[in-house]
Amino acid sequence: MLAKAKRIVIKVGSSLLTDEVKGSVREGWLAALADDISAARAQGKEIVIVTSGAIALGRLQLGLKAKAPLHLEEKQAAAACGNIALFSAWAAALGRHGLKVAQLLLTAEDSIERDRYLNARNTIDTLLELGAIPIINENDTVATAEIRFGDNDRLSARIAQMAGADLLILFSDIDGLYSADPTTNPDAKFFPEVNEITPAIERMAGGVSSGVGTGGMVTKLAAAKIAMSAGCHMIIARGTINHPLQALMQGGICTRFIASGSPLSARKHWIAGSLHPAGSITVDDGAAKALKSGKSLLPAGVVAVEGEFDRGDAVLIRNLQHVTIGRGLISYSSEDARRIQGKQSQDIESIIGFKRRDVLIHRDDMVLE
Repeated sequence: MLAKAKRIVIKVGSSLLTDEVKGSVREGWLAALADDISAARAQGKEIVIVTSGAIALGRLQLGLKAKAPLHLEEKQAAAACGNIALFSAWAAALGRHGLKVAQLLLTAEDSIERDRYLNARNTIDTLLELGAIPIINENDTVATAEIRFGDNDRLSARIAQMAGADLLILFSDIDGLYSADPTTNPDAKFFPEVNEITPAIERMAGGVSSGVGTGGMVTKLAAAKIAMSAGCHMIIARGTINHPLQALMQGGICTRFIASGSPLSARKHWIAGSLHPAGSITVDDGAAKALKSGKSLLPAGVVAVEGEFDRGDAVLIRNLQHVTIGRGLISYSSEDARRIQGKQSQDIESIIGFKRRDVLIHRDDMVLE
């Protein structure tokens, strides 16, 4: 699973990354993980990091005692202060290997609201294409609900879904899924592989085992549901050791959650059956033939645009005989699509003042009938 994965999202929790008493980063542990990430990059893998730790790092800087309960406003203030130290630590650790990093602060709404989702996804894709490692955390200074009830387990699953990742790794203070808490029940059964999140498995989930983080096994199983539905495999593994990613690559113990399909197949299934089309695009014979051969839809092949839609909406694709030959997610609004229909891709920017993509519908965002 790990050896074949091309795009990997790695979630690192507060209890692994920070020393809660000192209010500082565990620099030796982070340096070892950075070594592992550098090795994975050398193997051609794309890496996205979802990190916790801002509140844990910021609270002591502001004179807020370790482990003491915080009011919401204090958590937000600690996050605002701690994010500086958090992302600086990641930049320094990965910078030793010549790796470029980028900071993204997202909320749950960014994975739901269409325009924000597309902007975040395109930013992540572009950063990976340019060889950077996106480092992502919740925007705790504004996401009040996420601070009260949220966790970065589910955020990491949404990021994996958004990025079309093959694999999500949740590093934790436990090495996988057990039938009960193994620290209190020596007879707890370990599950090396899970193919479906059943109600019986959900009942096994225990409480929070970390003193710093906001997620336990319940949130990890929720993350597994999200990831698996997106065609993304998931791993829960112990991260407390140095070089945790290297240990996994060498066959270390973990629980593997097996998705039934690929990210692309899951995405196309969603496009085919879960989205109501907001309009339609009519293409000429040359474009229809190109689409059947696996090409993306260029504006030059479009002869008509019907309906009113926004960027990212689902639209039908029709041929000159008005027969629906597919559907896809459009890269431009209906207004802009009408202005560039029949035009060459290199002319898009001069016509509408900007260019998001060379294509109206990318082949990965399209399903043919």
